Amino acid sequence: MSSVHHDVATLPPARVEEVGDGVFAYIQPDGTWWVNNTGFLVGRRGVISVDACSTVRRTRAYLDAIAKVTPQPVRTLVNTHHHGDHTFGNHLFNGATIVGHEATRAGVLEWGEPKDAPFWTEVDWGEFVLEPPFLTYTDSVTVWADDLRAEVRHVGVPAHTTNDSIVWLPERELLFSGDLLFNGGTPFLLQGSVAGAIQVLEEVVRPLGARTIVPGHGAVAGPEVIDDVLGYLRFVQKAARDGRDAGLSPLQTARELDLGEYGELLDRERIVGNLHRAYAELEDGPLGRPVDAVAALSDMVTYNGGRPLTCLA
Repeated sequence: MSSVHHDVATLPPARVEEVGDGVFAYIQPDGTWWVNNTGFLVGRRGVISVDACSTVRRTRAYLDAIAKVTPQPVRTLVNTHHHGDHTFGNHLFNGATIVGHEATRAGVLEWGEPKDAPFWTEVDWGEFVLEPPFLTYTDSVTVWADDLRAEVRHVGVPAHTTNDSIVWLPERELLFSGDLLFNGGTPFLLQGSVAGAIQVLEEVVRPLGARTIVPGHGAVAGPEVIDDVLGYLRFVQKAARDGRDAGLSPLQTARELDLGEYGELLDRERIVGNLHRAYAELEDGPLGRPVDAVAALSDMVTYNGGRPLTCLA
């Protein structure tokens, strides 16, 4: 029941897309486990990067791509959340100020070094150095590329994680959403909140009126991607309610569930982890409270036929 991935040797190359004057998205196919998008803003005095990549090889390729656009150094690196595909490459941005929410710094430190076994196929992470954000904020901070304003905003409640931020360029109606949005891949809420993600997309993201969205994974999109993700999240909530009422575990519910249109998304085994989170939210308690991640990931591997989840990072 696992998703179909390309072989690593046949993946399309990463690409740079100019999504606004002096603003670029860096898109890494196929956008699956640990293969994320980043982006950068070019100014006269330097570059602002939105996120790093997961491995040394991928982060160096990203830095090389920036260097082909501008000779200016990356002076500021913004982390949208703590997950390693967005932060493990932080240490390669020599001399850059690394900016993140206070909880993002804590999350990077808590996660520590990269780990793949036993849940993912083996990854060559490269020589890793732990490098959390060292300029932190609680609500928001504004960074500037010359006179272009980029508002880095914490979204306020758990969503993809407990520490998500967006990067909003109001003059360009352009949003770097981090992993609040996936395009063509299955969203993942195990360390966040299904209900919180719905709230954030409806009350924070949609009202911005973004015309161009760089999602955390997948192709650059328009505002329609918001509805696509909301549809999936509501599908997960209904499946959790129905499964619990039938006395089924999250894994049992996933096995009996017809994913319908969502079966075409990459990494569809994430339905199991998402159901673990949604089941927890059917009980009283704060959004984003810890769940048994090892149990959830083990169930995902079971759902995947007992095979480790495919990672092409």
